[in-house]
This record gives sequence, structure tokens and C-alpha cells, in this order.
Amino acid sequence: EDLAAKNGWIVKADGQHYRRVVPSPPPLQIMQLEAVRALLNAECCAAPMRLMPIACGGGGAPVCYDERGAIKGVEAVIDKDNCGALLANELDADVYIILTDGGGIWENFNKPNAREMCEVTPEYLLSTKAGKEFPGSMGPKIQAAINFVLRSTRNDCYAAIGDLRDTEHILSNAAGTFIKKHVEGGVRWRAPSEAVGTSAAKFKASA
Repeated sequence: EDLAAKNGWIVKADGQHYRRVVPSPPPLQIMQLEAVRALLNAECCAAPMRLMPIACGGGGAPVCYDERGAIKGVEAVIDKDNCGALLANELDADVYIILTDGGGIWENFNKPNAREMCEVTPEYLLSTKAGKEFPGSMGPKIQAAINFVLRSTRNDCYAAIGDLRDTEHILSNAAGTFIKKHVEGGVRWRAPSEAVGTSAAKFKASA
């Protein structure tokens, strides 16, 4: 409390301890965009291998321009999901995939009537406030997927959210959730009989 008062910090309880909390503003620019682009375009490996840059991870240093145009640090944290979505847009990516430890987007998660979205539009997610009850986990990931799809100039682009363990099934839409610009009725639900991987396990656990 003394440190918080002295330095003007916001401190909140975290279990038995306390930690300082800072804002997580939406990213506006990827500072090393051209470096990432250069690595993606580099022809230094035998085909079909390519370099895979690692960027926009949590723990990066957020910066801004001051009134003189100089770069300075900001007391904030990087939202890695939205930062990754912005990078994907800047690179004109076809697909933006968010791998989690919790699977795709569910309604009534962990309840007997739980069901998983197979495909869904940004408009449906926004109208149902999907993920808002999980602001520290799934909420930011859903918003990042929405942002990527809405910003993309590609009509056939999509974002995907799914469990890391289901990676091989996500691209075929056999697991996880696709967020797309066009889905008949706004959403298509996955039938339990169609589920594979961790989705199948979650349906069994909810039954």
C-alpha cells in the first residue's frame, strides 16, 4: 500500500499476494513489421521449409511516440492476442489461428447442455457477447479473432480458436471454432457425434 501510494500504482489482490496492474490498450502498430516480413520472405532454407518468426508474444515492451516523435516505453502490457491479430492483418494473412488449452468457443461450457460452435460470424459473437464472462482468458481471444476477420480485406479469410492438442484437426474444421464473414444463420453448432480430440472429451464430460 505504501508503494502504491508513493508511486501512484494500482495494486490488486492476487490470491494471498498483491500485484501491480496496468492497462492493456489495443495495439496500433507493429514496430518490427518489416523485420518480420523480411524473415517470412527470406529464401534461406530448402523448399518447402521457411523461417518462422516469433513475434507479438506476451511480455514484450509496449512503446509509443512522444510529442517530439521519439519512441518511449509505456507502463502497460501487450495484449498478445490482439497484437497477433494486427500482425496477421498487416501481413495480409489468410488465416489467424489462436491455440489455447481450452478448445473452441462453447455455449454453456461445462454444463449438461454445453455445445461448441463449429463456425460463427463476428456479428453473432458480438450480439451474444460471447466470452465476456471470461475477460482474462477466452474473452480477449474471441475479440482478437473478431478484429482480424472484420479488418481483413479477404472475403474468404477466417480466424480459428482451438486446443493446442487438436492442431492437426483445426485447419479442417474438425475441431475448434472458425470465425468467418459468412455463415448461414450466423452460427453452426458441432454435433457431439462429429467431435474429435479434446472436443469429444468435453462433450463426454458435460453429458
